[in-house]
Amino acid sequence: MNQYDVIIVGAGPAGMSAAVYAARAELNTLMVDFGEPGGQINGTNVVQNYIGVGSISGSALGYRMFQHTRQLKVPFQKKKVVKIEAGEPLHRVYMEGEEEPYLTRSIILAIGTTPKSLHVENEEKFSRKGISWCAICDGAQYAGKDVVVIGGGNSGVKESLFLSNIVTSLTMLTNYDLTADEVTIRQLKSKTNVQILTYQNILGFVGEEKLEGVRTLDTKSGQEQVIPCAGVFEYIGLDPHTNFLHGLHIMNHQGYIVVNPSMETSIPGIYGAGDCTVKDLRQVVTACSDGAIAAQNASHYLRKHGL
Repeated sequence: MNQYDVIIVGAGPAGMSAAVYAARAELNTLMVDFGEPGGQINGTNVVQNYIGVGSISGSALGYRMFQHTRQLKVPFQKKKVVKIEAGEPLHRVYMEGEEEPYLTRSIILAIGTTPKSLHVENEEKFSRKGISWCAICDGAQYAGKDVVVIGGGNSGVKESLFLSNIVTSLTMLTNYDLTADEVTIRQLKSKTNVQILTYQNILGFVGEEKLEGVRTLDTKSGQEQVIPCAGVFEYIGLDPHTNFLHGLHIMNHQGYIVVNPSMETSIPGIYGAGDCTVKDLRQVVTACSDGAIAAQNASHYLRKHGL
């Protein structure tokens, strides 16, 4: 039977950081992910804010991180976790297509999120090649250009404030009125290079070789138009990959894992890390920090309880 000190679910930056720290703590470790190591960053064109690295493609950074785990001989299995049963002292982790569970003394959940999509014409074509979900990651590519931001919640408005200091012009498109906090909305409306168009239904994206604009329908007037732009940033929400965890009761109403500053959940020996947790800033560097903290505290937990 497969038994470990720690199973890390997810091989993005948080999971791989946790793997490095777990290995250095000499824990019997397994890292699993149903996708390729690197997670979301594999689809990021350029990462420019990971300290000490400079400008690097997301896939190259993910590869470097994975090679680090390989150097420390952390085993990786490309499998999908479908169920977790908390236990004392051993938790049970069930993999898709396997009857017997994997046993582990601790678990680090670093399962990430997926940006919600509009599912409209040409969205997939220009995904990460004109359409982005991270202004901090990709905003610098559009310095001096015209961009569109889709979504009028807190994330959309805050990221628009950031982008407005970089781009020539910014057009915000929302289905309804802005829903962010009033102070942030006032700050955005004070920007002379920002226009806000409410009650806009996104019909699709236009362009041949590169993105050239967004096609919209004004739901009040019934008028269609194309808004020219070089880039689009979508902020219509995120989906954490936590559906298989509902029996553990460790998430908030949005599906994010609730952790304390030590990355502990309400279940002893189970930790969260990275974008799937409740947090303010979702970046590669903060994910790596979460993973390190989770692994360190998992190690302390195991030693404290003599496991």
